[in-house]
Amino acid sequence: MESSGQQVRRGTIARALAFGALVGIAATAAFSAAGSQGGSASAAESTAVTVTAAQQDPDAANAPFPNLAVTVSQTTDLISQGITVSWTGGKKSTPPSGSTGGENFLQLAQCWGEDPQHPGHPDRTTCTYGAFNTPGATRDGYVTDGTVADQDQDYTAPRTGIFSPAYTSVPFKGVDGTLVASVVDHKQTTDNVNVNQFFNPSSSNEVPWAGSGSNGAGSVKFEVQTALQADGLGCGTPVATGSATAPRSCWLVIIPRGTGDSGEQHITQSGLRWDAWKHNIAVKLTFKPLGVSCAIGAAERQLRGSELVAGAVASWQPVLCASQGGATYTMSNSAESDALQAANGTDAAPLALTSRALSTGDADELKYAPVAVGGLAVAFAVDRSPAADGSTPADQLDRAGLSFDAMKLTPRLIAKLLTASYQDAIPTYADHKELGANPRNLLYDPDFLAVNADNPDWKYQAIVAPSISDLLVPQGRSDAAWQLWRYVLADADARAFLAGSADPWGMKVNPNSSTTAKVNPSGSALELPRDDFPKADPITQPAGNAGGEVNLVTWRPYTNDLDQAAYFTLRGDGQTLGLWDPTSAPPKYGKSVRNLPGYQKVLALTDTSSAARYQVITASLQNAAGKFVLPTTDSLTAAAAAMTPVGGQPQVLEYDPAGAGAKSAAAAYPLALPVYAASNPAQGDAATRADYAALIRYAATTGQAPGVEAGQLPPGYAPIPAAWKAQALSAAAAIQSGATTDVPAGSTEGDGGFGSSGGGSAYGSDPSTGTGGGIVPASTSTSPTASGSPAGSLSAGKTVKDPDTGGIPAVLPGGLVGGVAAAAAIPIFGRLRRFP
Repeated sequence: MESSGQQVRRGTIARALAFGALVGIAATAAFSAAGSQGGSASAAESTAVTVTAAQQDPDAANAPFPNLAVTVSQTTDLISQGITVSWTGGKKSTPPSGSTGGENFLQLAQCWGEDPQHPGHPDRTTCTYGAFNTPGATRDGYVTDGTVADQDQDYTAPRTGIFSPAYTSVPFKGVDGTLVASVVDHKQTTDNVNVNQFFNPSSSNEVPWAGSGSNGAGSVKFEVQTALQADGLGCGTPVATGSATAPRSCWLVIIPRGTGDSGEQHITQSGLRWDAWKHNIAVKLTFKPLGVSCAIGAAERQLRGSELVAGAVASWQPVLCASQGGATYTMSNSAESDALQAANGTDAAPLALTSRALSTGDADELKYAPVAVGGLAVAFAVDRSPAADGSTPADQLDRAGLSFDAMKLTPRLIAKLLTASYQDAIPTYADHKELGANPRNLLYDPDFLAVNADNPDWKYQAIVAPSISDLLVPQGRSDAAWQLWRYVLADADARAFLAGSADPWGMKVNPNSSTTAKVNPSGSALELPRDDFPKADPITQPAGNAGGEVNLVTWRPYTNDLDQAAYFTLRGDGQTLGLWDPTSAPPKYGKSVRNLPGYQKVLALTDTSSAARYQVITASLQNAAGKFVLPTTDSLTAAAAAMTPVGGQPQVLEYDPAGAGAKSAAAAYPLALPVYAASNPAQGDAATRADYAALIRYAATTGQAPGVEAGQLPPGYAPIPAAWKAQALSAAAAIQSGATTDVPAGSTEGDGGFGSSGGGSAYGSDPSTGTGGGIVPASTSTSPTASGSPAGSLSAGKTVKDPDTGGIPAVLPGGLVGGVAAAAAIPIFGRLRRFP
């Protein structure tokens, strides 16, 4: 018999092998949802489904919420992503306590199987549920005599004595047929049905408590898992039915819970017990296929650089490699400056993906092709926890556990979050004297409360956590980091704060991050802007009886990338330091388990594509015109229209937050960024250059049609303006021909293969004035502008609907289901995306 620890390790290995051999998922998700309030509708919204208790529950009249209606934001073409589950018809909820599960709430779980006794309904033995061992949310428990339903008898061990009450335990059956059960032949065993080889607190996506407001309405984010994250569910794996093969579908199950369980005064029993389970309502989920999309043996072309465009490239890949002789484009995220320097030489190098021009001082021989408009976003998951001090209004107390759906941030507030200037941003037992009387975290800052005065709920919160005293930020160097610092420095208040001046409420920068040498204890000013996020405070929490030394990186670790930050936000995982484990070898700190809905508190820096994929809520940022703007298709487009040529390299545009164009663009999102594909036409062989040109042509034309199908522009991006398309086609022609001067967009064979406009002229701009709208021959075009309409939905004939391949948006396939050997046969990419 395996121990629980052995089971968990075995399951972890199985999952690792699974995603090592599967690199073919689609990277698309809904962009609007709650994370893009006020934006244009997402294509995924057309797959939203609303179900009601009256439709699905034969005994709805006796259900906790007879009028319950639940809407799921996306139900088809799913990948590893987030969805939004919202509802009406509930009742005002009470959050869980240490001994009860709360009152009048919902529970959510993902299940793979259909109940053979109730066709068209999920089988409760196939649901990921119970991992967090919280009251009212385990798979098992001791039960009161006479309360066991007939449907639970097979899962129950009867009372055997005064100290051995009856015990009911609903087993878990994995998709491979493995059964985890702690009741066998009506006898209790020692197996753990709540933590096993298939799920545990680190991997489970269940929601044990989702609360409603006083109006009976509520909303929660739910993590959808494929077979790569949950091999026990197997969602998305190929299933043969007769001669047809389709991805395995799964279920999202919503279990309403009232005020007490059968035989109990409060909610303490499992939601899988029949008395609760019989009132569930469920939604069928269908998935994009996992598996091969690009032919084995296809030419592999390397892409390197910006993470911001990874989701789009993942969507384009299946169509590109499905074309005659199409290549497989393998992408690794790395510092754009390094990728540009390599691409600028004459030795063969990957196609660079960048938001900035080459800045090494070398002669810039690159051709820059604009392929995407994306950006950075500040994601948050903060659930209400009003102070119970007698001064908080009753209506605020009634909203305890419900999530905030709006937040405003200024450049100065972001500066505070990036510089460890809040008390809780440095280790608890470190020396805090350099922070003076600074607030504990963002939510206690009078500056934040003043900016968010239109939402008075913020001022009643009593939320304390390191994860709301800073931003989760990625390690490494990037153009995105550089642009964020530029955004901060363009604001006079933020600039003064970084220099060492107090804000109007007396808060000062952590001096170790000051841009003034006399203020900074190191004697040197922090140089800004920069392309990374330094954790500059050298003060540590000394080792002691409670544990080892803690520095700032140990206390507030980096994320691997922007995508992982969005994933952590979806899961409510603030990456907070856990307890010291003196028994490990060597002794070390663990990591705290993520906060469940109702208790979440995370702030993170991510990108607009990842925010869309996981449907996390994002903050409104103050732009140069003084307006607070969310990242939406419209606001990204407005920012693109305000971009101006970079000094010394007219091929590259930038959103200059200190420029006149930005200050007059009231609708622009201030952290919008263009992404360019760049290469020196003098390098590489003809076949490689032709494949790079094919990618650029497709990306700039047909690939700009918004949508969630393979080949389309995923949510989280705005279509590039028409002038950018012209420059991209000209750059593609030059790269393919090997020319060192511009080549007309329609002059190279193959230009039209992926929607080229053809012809020898393009809409460009006058580099002397910075204005657009003129018609300039492509051979002399030097400076695109973002004026004019977006390229919109372009078509080069019917799109090939091969299986999408972007579930790991930074990893572009050939991927293959079937094992490590198959995975090893196909080029794997430099850095994988997040997997739990």
